[in-house]
This record gives sequence, structure tokens and C-alpha cells, in this order.
Amino acid sequence: MVAEAQRVDKDRVELLRFTTAGSVDDGKSTLIGRLLHDSKSIFEDQMEALQRSTDLTGGGEVNLANLTDGLRAEREQGITIDVAYRYFATPRRKFIVADTPGHVQYTRNMVTGASTANLAIILIDARKGVIEQTRRHSYLSTLLGIPHLLVCVNKMDLVDYKEEVFTAIEQDFADFGTRLQTQDITFIPVSALKGDNIVERSAHTDWYQGPTLLNHLEEVYIANDRNLVEGRLPVQYVIRPQTPEHPDFRGFAGQIASGVFHVGDEVVALPSGLASRITSLHTYEGDLETAYAPMSVAMTLADEIDISRGDMIVQKGHLPHMDSQVDAMLCWMDEQALNPARKYLLKHNTHTVRCMVRKVQHRVDIETLQYDTEATTLSLNEIGRCTLKTTVPLIFDAYSRNRQTGSFILVDEVTHRTVAAGLIQEPEVEPPSPQAEEYAI
Repeated sequence: MVAEAQRVDKDRVELLRFTTAGSVDDGKSTLIGRLLHDSKSIFEDQMEALQRSTDLTGGGEVNLANLTDGLRAEREQGITIDVAYRYFATPRRKFIVADTPGHVQYTRNMVTGASTANLAIILIDARKGVIEQTRRHSYLSTLLGIPHLLVCVNKMDLVDYKEEVFTAIEQDFADFGTRLQTQDITFIPVSALKGDNIVERSAHTDWYQGPTLLNHLEEVYIANDRNLVEGRLPVQYVIRPQTPEHPDFRGFAGQIASGVFHVGDEVVALPSGLASRITSLHTYEGDLETAYAPMSVAMTLADEIDISRGDMIVQKGHLPHMDSQVDAMLCWMDEQALNPARKYLLKHNTHTVRCMVRKVQHRVDIETLQYDTEATTLSLNEIGRCTLKTTVPLIFDAYSRNRQTGSFILVDEVTHRTVAAGLIQEPEVEPPSPQAEEYAI
């Protein structure tokens, strides 16, 4: 099934989502601006707008950082505040880049921009080396399940393109990288301002034999980033047209969160636990024999099963967890601190339930990466591991296995503001495998 989905993907132009991370003034926005400019992905009207914006930045030169720093406050201060998304493409791949802020004050913005990324570009100022914010951004990137890290040692022009400077930073980060949950770290020496090793190989770094930034983005292997083993279809809508052409049609519509489904596969509907078989897979373009994440489909089953919005259809041999108590890493996004005595709405895929945060197990000091086990609450931009209790059992996987079914948001019942993003952690004790007879109709 996995090989079949990957073979189908080869017929399409692959999409890579990546994000930038780094300290203030490390050159994240300039790097993205240079990448867009040198890959000829800037339209004429955008270039004209850049030239008109030079009065805000001074110097008389076009500031490529303004391609992503669109807010007046960003341009005046020379920092990134909000997440900016840019889209571009080469003949080999399509790209969505999220330029995220580096300041600790905007941690929630970084988490938002990085939540769907395949790759994170970690920028390091060649003059400063690996600093606390570098470690913090790398930790957050791996916490969010980003499988590929690209470490760009920027501003090499300010250290005379010295190989020993790059090598020392590479070794320093590699030593720290052994503590991160990632197996793919690549290092590239660059100068975003001058364009060295961004799109074209630099003559100043003849000692460097690796790829340019754009080459790496085009070549990095991401086909295995998606979970194509465990089939998950969160039901968003039940289609019952009841027309003369389709009097008995009953399809379960939603976006496949993970895995591959075939017509004829045995599936289980949760939470009921009843089993059936896929009879058809419908899409806007037509019927399919095979569908996989992240396709949107309407699935029909051989048996009449009570399934509604919020339920999940899964492959029979790969069952998720189902529990009303979960442990999760929470990134708090609201100015009002977490109140353990308060009820929140938990939105998980197409399912919304009420919940309470029963316990803060620890809070992460994102400057030192140490755990504060005495913490009892979380404030704006703080991250901690918490135990949540829901009124109705959730159907979930650990975030490390499935980013789609392992994540959720918390919403304040009164203000309807999103107050936190949650990443479900692996349960300490694996639930027993349900017996086959439990799913017999």
C-alpha cells in the first residue's frame, strides 16, 4: 500500500512545506527574500512594491526581507512578528514557506507556522555560533515533529568565509543534536545578503562540497514523512442525497488523515467498534480504487453502521488509542493563564468535546530546556506536559506516530479564543488489542 501511494505521488509535483527559525537579526526574512529573488519567483509588482518600501528601511537598497515582513511594525523594527506564508515553485517541486518570528515573545506564532512543516531551516549567525535561542528553536522544531533540519550558517561574508568557523559551528550543533529527536540534520554555509549558496554555488566557499539551499530543498526525501501505514478517516460529514439517482447512497466524507484505503479493505468504525468493508471511494474528480492521505473522499461501506461527524473509520489491523484521559504537550497561546479549574473545548480533527486540565506535570524552560516540575499553570508562550480529562473518549494516536490524529487545540468556552495547541504523547501503558469478535456485526 505504501509503495502504491508513493508511486502515484511520482506523477504529481511534490509539495514541500518548510519553516524558518532563528534568533532576531539572524537573517530569516532576508534568506527567504533572497531565495525567492534568485529563483526568479518574484513578480514585477512585488519588486516595485519592494522598491517603494525602501523609505522605511533606509540605505537606498532594496530590502529583500520586506517580501515576508509585511507589517509596518516589522519593517520599522527590523524583526518578524507574525507568520508570513509565501508560495513558489521550481520545475521539480512546489513550496510553501512559513517565515516565523524568532523572539521568545512570539513562540506561539512559531508553533503555528511550524505545525505542518516537513523541514525547518535553523539559521545561525556565523559570528555568534550556537546560542540559547538556537537550541530553543531546534527543540521546538523537533517537538513539533518536523523530520528534517537544515542548519544554515548565515552571514559567512562577515567572517571572511572561513571554513574553520563553519566547521566549529557544525560540530557544536551536532553535539547538541544528539539530544534532539531527529535523524536528518544538514549544514550549509550561506550569506543571505550576498546570495552565497542560496541558489547558486558560491566561489567564496570552494571548500564546501555540499548542495546549495535550493538544491537541498528540491532533493530532500519526504515521501516517508507521512504515515501511510495506519489508515485514519475522521468523518466530517455524512452524505445522504436521497435523490432518484441515488436513493440509498450513504457516504462518509472527510480528509484522510493517514494511511492508504482500498476498495474491499476491512475497516472499523470507532467509537462503536463495528466492522465492515469499503465498497467505494468517491472524489470530486471521480471514483477511485485507492485513496491515501491527504485526499478528501466520500467512503461507502457494505454494512449499515451508525456513523456520524466526529467518528473515525480506521483499518482493522491498525487500531488507534481510545481514552478519555490523555497526556499532551501544551503550547499556551492566550494572555489569560491556564486555569486547571476551568473547562475548555478540545477540538480534535472533526470531534469537539469538553475537557479539563487535571494536572501540569512539568513546564519546559525554553531557554535552558530544563523541566520545572513545581509548575501548576502555563502562561502565554509557555510549554508544558499536562494531563487532560475529556467528557467523551478521544480516538487518537501519539503525535510522534501521526501528526494529524495526535494534535488538537483548546478553545475557551466563553471567549471562543484558541488558548492552546496540544501534542498528544505516547500513553505510558499500551492498551490491550481488542479481540476480533468485538467488531462482529
